[in-house]
Amino acid sequence: MSLSLKQSSRPQWLTFDCYGTLIQWDEGLRNAVERILASKPDHRIATRDLLARFDHHEHRLEQTPPFQRFRDVAGEGLLLALQDLGLQASPQDIEVLTGNISAMPPFPEVVATLAALKARDYRLCIVSNTDDDIIAGNVAQLGGHIDRVITAQQAGAYKPDRRLFDYAHAQLGVTKEDVVHICASPHLDHAAARDIGFRCVWIDRGTGRQRLPDYTPDATLPTLDAVVPLFDGCGW
Repeated sequence: MSLSLKQSSRPQWLTFDCYGTLIQWDEGLRNAVERILASKPDHRIATRDLLARFDHHEHRLEQTPPFQRFRDVAGEGLLLALQDLGLQASPQDIEVLTGNISAMPPFPEVVATLAALKARDYRLCIVSNTDDDIIAGNVAQLGGHIDRVITAQQAGAYKPDRRLFDYAHAQLGVTKEDVVHICASPHLDHAAARDIGFRCVWIDRGTGRQRLPDYTPDATLPTLDAVVPLFDGCGW
């Protein structure tokens, strides 16, 4: 933990990345891609290769004007990824991918941790690169502990574009000094924390994602439940 976190003021709000932080995104996405590849006969495409191509196109499309809803971004990203690997996409493939997201479950420790944070009078907000209707199924699995949900669809911008966080802070009626953001993605959330200057806790679940070379989060934890003793140790 950096000294800056321990010496800073208690946040009014805790903001959370959703997928990969609260919800098992990598596991759910891998399952969907495996199902899609299983429906394609006579190929030798590895799951990791399709995941890598999808990730590339998804992030590129999110930052390419005009803004598109995540359902459309994900569908087009899958189509392009399959084409890159010599496979054709069907409407069913897109539904397997996008329809699976809402059902992705939380990590085992998440609901109890959110309950513990609520018991300490923190207000909890999700800030996510998704659509309102997609994330609704995930939020419904979080025990009723989330106070607000801010999506890319609402803001018209995707992380790491600061417009999503500026919109979220405006909706919450706070400044960057009033929040601590808890996230799993260096590429998206750390980049925004670096550029905007809000406090940031990284949940590094051992997925292989690497820190940005020019940014260090205020704390790095292996799972979400470690947030509670961290904040207690700050005297918050």
